[in-house]
Amino acid sequence: MQINPERCQGHGRCYDLAPELFGEDEEGYGVVLGDGLVAPEHERAARLAVVNCPEKAIDSGEEVSS
Repeated sequence: MQINPERCQGHGRCYDLAPELFGEDEEGYGVVLGDGLVAPEHERAARLAVVNCPEKAIDSGEEVSS
């Protein structure tokens, strides 16, 4: 999982919806916490964050349907 910094506009939906996977940098833009791998118990939260990103800036490494 990764966030494209050129697309992220800092809406914060990723870290609001999945705080176990995402945080924010000093300017309020989303950042992936840890190594970017998603544990099975966090897959639902990861998909929720991906489909709710207005700029589609989150790449989960897999196809996610909305």
